[in-house]
Amino acid sequence: QVHIVESGGGLVQPGESLRLSCKASVTWDYYAIGWFRQAPGKEREGVSCISGGDDKQTYYADSVKGRFTISKDNAKTTVYLQMDNLKPEDTAVYYCATDGIFERDGGSWCSLHGDEYEYWGQGTQVSVSS
Repeated sequence: QVHIVESGGGLVQPGESLRLSCKASVTWDYYAIGWFRQAPGKEREGVSCISGGDDKQTYYADSVKGRFTISKDNAKTTVYLQMDNLKPEDTAVYYCATDGIFERDGGSWCSLHGDEYEYWGQGTQVSVSS
């Protein structure tokens, strides 16, 4: 069982930044992690993901490319989502998730499809409003 906790959400104005953190009960180095979000009345959306291998491949939704950056810290215990130039449409509850599979596909795998993830955090609210 993997326990996940997100933090770092809050209320900001358009154009400002936030950094979300995702801590887990396992070392992140070998596991793929995805960030997802869900706005009221909308379906869950994949935002970004990072693979579990040494290459640390990353993927982003088109809506956040160039504004959001996913990374893992050197101690491999926290995954970050740096969100810059936030827009009102970024308002949502943000979730961190992992598939819990050690170096899936040789460490090259991650996905923006939430159905492929097994373990989820409780989420952190991000609100962007003037």
